[in-house]
Amino acid sequence: MTQQRRLRILGLDPAAAGATGYGVVESDGRTSRALTFGAMKPRRTAQSALRLREIHARVAELIEQHAPDVVALESVFSALNVRTALLLSEVRGVILLAAAERNIPVHSYSPREVKSSVAGYGHASKEQVQQMVRAELHLAEAPQPADASDALAVALCHVHLSEANARIAAALGPNVVLPAQATRRRSPLRAARIRA
Repeated sequence: MTQQRRLRILGLDPAAAGATGYGVVESDGRTSRALTFGAMKPRRTAQSALRLREIHARVAELIEQHAPDVVALESVFSALNVRTALLLSEVRGVILLAAAERNIPVHSYSPREVKSSVAGYGHASKEQVQQMVRAELHLAEAPQPADASDALAVALCHVHLSEANARIAAALGPNVVLPAQATRRRSPLRAARIRA
């Protein structure tokens, strides 16, 4: 029996002002486990540029320590006000830069996609998501802080969608091209295109 390759994902839940959650998950397609998780909380007194540099440095350090195959990132929530969205985009930018510097692919998932994938319901509460993350990763307690739990959920979302796309591709055969990531508002199956 051949041993299946383990996929390692660095999940990140960026924050405009508070802590940016991180979690490294390793999965063989059947079981997943958390390697590390926590939250990066830059100094409150730090200027915006210094804060962004701290986040970039910490993400780069996590990438060096854990060598993830992919970075999974929560996307900007559309109902945010403009100022918050801009601050969040800056944080996402330094995360994207850290991954690009090491040639690591990045996939973004909306909060609703993450909740739906992990808890089975796109409007699940933070507590429901935490409990599902705890159960799926076989943790004794729900991950704390909540930012870390959210980051682990983003990583698990990537695991679930990658597995689903792999199963669909295997079922449909070699003449089907699947997008690298399922597009929003469409299932991976509908997004598949048959080669001419």
